[in-house]
Amino acid sequence: MLTNKSKSAVSLTVIVAALGYFVDIYDLLLFSIIRVPSLESFGLSSNLIKTEGESIITWQMMGLLLGGILWGIMGDKRGRMSVLFGSILLYSVANLLNGFVQDVHQYKWVRFMAGIGLAGELGAGITLVSEVVSKERRGIVTSLVAGIGLTGAVFAFVIKEHFEWRTCYFIGAAMGFLLLLLRVSVLESGLFNNLKESQTARGDISMLFFNRKRLKRYLLNMLIGLPTWLVIGMLITFSKEFGSSMNIKDKIDPGKAIMYAYVMISIGDIAIGFISHWFKSRKAALLLFYLITVIFMVLFFTAQHNGSAKNMYWICAGLGLGTGFWAIFVTMAAEQFGTNLRATATTTIPNMVRGMLAIFILPLRDAFEHFLHLDYYTSGWATCLVVMALSFFALIFVEETYGKDLNFVEVD
Repeated sequence: MLTNKSKSAVSLTVIVAALGYFVDIYDLLLFSIIRVPSLESFGLSSNLIKTEGESIITWQMMGLLLGGILWGIMGDKRGRMSVLFGSILLYSVANLLNGFVQDVHQYKWVRFMAGIGLAGELGAGITLVSEVVSKERRGIVTSLVAGIGLTGAVFAFVIKEHFEWRTCYFIGAAMGFLLLLLRVSVLESGLFNNLKESQTARGDISMLFFNRKRLKRYLLNMLIGLPTWLVIGMLITFSKEFGSSMNIKDKIDPGKAIMYAYVMISIGDIAIGFISHWFKSRKAALLLFYLITVIFMVLFFTAQHNGSAKNMYWICAGLGLGTGFWAIFVTMAAEQFGTNLRATATTTIPNMVRGMLAIFILPLRDAFEHFLHLDYYTSGWATCLVVMALSFFALIFVEETYGKDLNFVEVD
């Protein structure tokens, strides 16, 4: 039975985790939202805005891949709170520097640095929250954390509408430094503190990759998250380019498309926690959201020829609702692995998914376009077909984790 003091500590942990994810999402999506005006300020042509924009996103995602490994290991070796302090300090400094970049080359390096910092926030936050709330409420609480946090993308669009792009980065840095002060009052996970007193190996990433059953768990959990960044990183971020390929004459603002999508992603992420609780199943809730995603992908590629920007925004909103399962996806990762590997798995898995945008999703689309000579539109839906097939396959075989007790460790 939790005392009033314990309940207050848990509530504060949840609130600060939600605010942390809010700042994380603001920074993570800010480049996608201000890609066009920021690159236009360097005098780039429309074609270079597309190609250099893809390149900068790739650098950011590669930073996320590297950071996911570094912060994940640190989270299990030194504690969840060490990651939350270190990661936000790094990406806040990167945001500050972003306001001073003078060319695309500098932009890439700073976004790479930001990516490393951003990689630690979600995994450590969800791990910490998962370990301090009851197993019955875990899905709902982590969904609320994500749902509130994801509105950071909406806030980023609002800021972009009222401020010059460099100022948007300065505002992100200021929010990060303020959040750092709030983090001082958050306590470490009790499960991790208990683990420190044992001789159990912690944060040994080789345990994830050199055990066949554990590797299978890891890969399946990674694959079920792919639709999120397929939608956000390809369809919505490059909605302007897809709109041109479908003869949409109106000017499409990718920032507005992201805003529409993230309003619905936030709603979806809150709803899926309750749906999962109602179904008593993570997998059934995920299947429902996959089906919504597929429906709106079909509409994206079939209902918009000679259409309007307004229709594009609403279909992006539908895609956002369908991919509003990030919280449950990351919670499932936390539930799959023991306390001594939980932060490593929960931090690396979502960042591997983000990194897949750079090393799999966008290269796959480019391969369809340049090697099979498909047009931009056709290469887009072909990529969606491959990625969704992989994710449905993974969902069939991934373990059901609803109500699982997290007080266990991984042993060789």
